[in-house]
Amino acid sequence: MSKLNSPVPLVSVVSVNYNQSAVTLEFLNSLESITYENIEILIVDNASPSDDPDIIKKEYPSVNLIKTTENLGFAGGNNVALPHCKGKYVLFINNDTEVEPDFLEPLVEVLENQADVGMVSPRIQYFHTPNILQFAGFTPFNMITIRNFAIGFGEEDTGQYMETKETGSIFGASMLVPMRIIEEVGMMADVFFLYYEEHDWAAHIKKAGYKIYYQGKSLVYHKESISTVKNSPFQIFYLMRGRILFARRNTTGLKKAMSLLYIYLVTLPRITLQFLARRRFDLIWAYWKAVWWNLSHHKGIVFDIPKLIKK
Repeated sequence: MSKLNSPVPLVSVVSVNYNQSAVTLEFLNSLESITYENIEILIVDNASPSDDPDIIKKEYPSVNLIKTTENLGFAGGNNVALPHCKGKYVLFINNDTEVEPDFLEPLVEVLENQADVGMVSPRIQYFHTPNILQFAGFTPFNMITIRNFAIGFGEEDTGQYMETKETGSIFGASMLVPMRIIEEVGMMADVFFLYYEEHDWAAHIKKAGYKIYYQGKSLVYHKESISTVKNSPFQIFYLMRGRILFARRNTTGLKKAMSLLYIYLVTLPRITLQFLARRRFDLIWAYWKAVWWNLSHHKGIVFDIPKLIKK
């Protein structure tokens, strides 16, 4: 792969803060050490109710701090920054991450050298368990079960996933997307609020004729589950809600009927029994509430994705 042109293209780094200014400051401190020389940073505070995001601007005056008046979720929060971005590429990256100094160059190189790539994610390790992988690409979605699997998940990273290759979907914790793709295809669908929005976006970008890539030469560390408690009713609700919504938005005809029947007649009873065995009635309620949301929300749901309007 050829080296980057000089001067290197501007990358707009976008991250969303919600009640985590201290974590966001750790992320920004990590960015201070990167070797890529041409970035702008935009932090969106998603109407944090019990946090003072002004400390971010105080500690890092060059950061463009954008405050929303309500919590817009993952997609909505990231979308707010896009009209303000000046970069050729936009890096959407969780605030609960830290990065290797040279993580950005390999990602940019993929997009600079392959015009048919619409988005690219790096190799991701768990921050608190060194050398353990969270992500090294995705398998393709099974559009009946609406499941895919993270390649390398839970494995020790011994350099076995250093390749650059096409992958089944994107990983929302860190993804680099050309601005021209966003202008052509649109932004993330904020109807998801949380979970599955990046997969939905990747599906739309693939439908537009572009490839989704994994770049193993780039490394990011993820502090998983800082922003959401694992196996909490909040997480279970949005995961199930997003999974069904993804099926509704990305399947048609017989495949749609089969995927929804699988979720409602196979997955729902199985997961309900699992939670019942654990006496997690709160999770059963969250799961069924997500099903009901999809059954009761038809009118008013926009099944395309929002278009970017530049300022």
